Formats: sequence, structure tokens, C-alpha cells
Amino acid sequence: MGSYLGISAVLFVISLLGFSANAEVFNVGGSPGSDITQALLKAFTSACQAPTASKVVITKGEFKLGEIEMTGPCKAPVEINLQGTLKADGKAIQGKERWVVFLRINGFKLNGGGIFDGEGNAAWRVNNCHKTFECKKLPISIRFDFVENAEIRDISSIDAKNFHINVLGAKNMTFDNVKVIAPAESPNTDGIHLGRSEGVKILNSKIATGDDCISVGDGMKNLHVENVMCGPGHGISVGSLGRYVHEQDVTGITVVNCTLQGTDNGLRIKTWPSAACATTASGIHFENIILNNVSNPILIDQEYCPWNQCNKQKPSTIKLVDISFKNIRGTSGNKDAVKLLCSKAHPCANVEIGNINLEYKGADGPPTFMCSNVSPKLVGTQNPKACSAGPTPKTAAKGDL
Repeated sequence: MGSYLGISAVLFVISLLGFSANAEVFNVGGSPGSDITQALLKAFTSACQAPTASKVVITKGEFKLGEIEMTGPCKAPVEINLQGTLKADGKAIQGKERWVVFLRINGFKLNGGGIFDGEGNAAWRVNNCHKTFECKKLPISIRFDFVENAEIRDISSIDAKNFHINVLGAKNMTFDNVKVIAPAESPNTDGIHLGRSEGVKILNSKIATGDDCISVGDGMKNLHVENVMCGPGHGISVGSLGRYVHEQDVTGITVVNCTLQGTDNGLRIKTWPSAACATTASGIHFENIILNNVSNPILIDQEYCPWNQCNKQKPSTIKLVDISFKNIRGTSGNKDAVKLLCSKAHPCANVEIGNINLEYKGADGPPTFMCSNVSPKLVGTQNPKACSAGPTPKTAAKGDL
């Protein structure tokens, strides 16, 4: 057993308690408000090099945490049990793209009921990345890069400066009972953004933020989302796709038994016109979803062009295949209850709409169901009536990338 006292009076204790007689538990704590960055890095490094499964416990209390990267590969599985609150620097910190990073770890758990507080208020006031490509990036609160066989459970992320959670290159990863909280007006604060990963589950979670609750980027395979409460925010989105040259196909996205409350969009697939690549998004299924006062409840938008940052005269080159919306019910916040706006160059293929019941009581008339470059297969009953006549709809531009 040993202890280490840093310049911020942080206590770092190694104790022989944990998973088995040979396991180690590394406790990290300190006086209220102290900076535990170096102590946590030291504890994780020791745990990562342990020959058997080990655990890092961040004790109850409120601590400062600077930019930190916890990197594998590790010799055995590692668990981080966060019981306290970790607070980022409250300054804007433009030009930095990360706060907490977990990198190349196979066999990882993060739990404990603790909080990552991104202290994003100052950053939101200077964030213009939702308006222009030419902007200085802000830190993503928690990054999971190339993490495999992982379980993230019972943690919260509040007030991120940018995305709350970003997942890249992951395999076999589960998020369960994760809470995300930020004001509705906080820009680019996606709850969980995923890309180029395979076999990820998001379960039993609550996301209230200023951008997409869940956003799916290119290269995503086999994502299962279930029992998620979303709102406020911009809904659950596949995309945007097609903005960059070297994007990869998306396949196997399932969203079931979720509730969206008061969001700016509902269930959405969005691709850029004048896309920089030609990929396919397929096997995307939304089923058993409750939408309460949700604007644009069901939206395929292949004319997605926020703040006119693209050439709408060139149709999207992203192919959408095997898409379904089944058992979707609730109330729409605007007249456009269902809009399927597919590409002229690549009309949507094998789109199924089954048992849609979306009410709208606004003064501008009953809800509408509009189609462009798609002939959906209709199953069961539809309210509003499918592909109702009307002028070509204008694409809503919420400005969320």
C-alpha cells in the first residue's frame, strides 16, 4: 500500500481490495475543488499495467479535471468507478477538441453514478460551428476511441462545450442508464455521437440537450437503441451523411421503444446534397416510438443544407435502402408530420411505413404526409394519409450539423 501527495494536495491510495485476492483497487480523491488530473492518470496507468482485472475509484466530492487521455492496451480489464463530480475548465478553450479520452482499451467499465461537468456556458456563447465550416473546435467532453468490450453504466454528462459523448472505432460496447443534460439552446451539444463502430447498444437512458440526442455518423454498423427518453434536443438522427470525402456505409440501425418530448425534430435521416462521397445507408428501422409535441416527427431529408453551406442544385449521392417507420404515434409540433424527401439521383428504395398515428391541432390545418422521389410500402393504417398532395416542401434548416 502506498500514498502520493501532489501539488494540489490530492491523495492517491493503492489498496489490495477488489475483484479477487490478487486484484488491486486504486482510490483517487482529494480536498474539495482540488485538481486530480495527474493522480487519475497515475492511477489508471497503474491499473492498466496490472496483470489481473483492476479498478480505479474516484471518491465522492467535486474535483477539477484537466485534459486527460487514458490509453491502453491494458494487460487485463479495467474498471473506473466514478462516484464524484469532475469539472472541466470553465473557459471557452477554442481549438482543443477533447477533454476526457479513453483510447484503445479492450475490456473496460465506467460506472459509479458520478458526473462529468463540461462547464460549457462560456463556450456556447462563442460557438459558431453550427453556422460555418470555418470555426475553432471546442472540446468533446468524453471520447471513447477504439474501445472494445465495454460497459458504460450509471454516469451523467452535463453542460458539455461540444458533444457530450463521442464513440469512434468501438466494438461491442453498451451504454446503460446514461444521463445527458444541457440547455435546449446549447449549440452542437449532441448527446451521444457514434461513427465507424460496430455492435453498440444505448439502453435505458435519458438525454436532454441542445442538439441531436443521438446522432449516427458514417461507418456505423449494428447500433441498437432502446428505452431512451429524448428531449429537449433535435431528436434521433442518422447523419448527417455525405459531407466528407472518405465516408463509409452505414448499416443496421435499430431504434425501438423510445419517447421523444418537445424536440425540434423526431426520427430523422439526413444527407447532404452535392455530397462529397457516394455511400449507402441501409437497414435503418424505427419502431414503437412515442412522439409528444415533436416538430418534423418523421423526416428523411436528402436536402440537408444548414445555413446554405452546400449546392442544393446537385442531388445527394447517398443511397438510402431498406428503411422502416413502424408503430409511431403521438403529436406533431407542426403541420409537416411526415416528410420523405429523397434524392432525385438515387430515390429511396424499400421504404416501409406501418401504423403511423400523428395528431396535429394547429390553426394551419390537419397534418400532412409528403413524399418526394420515394414510393413507400404502406402497412396498416396511416394518420395522416400517406403522400398527401401539396406543394414541394421546403427543407427545415435547424443549423445542427
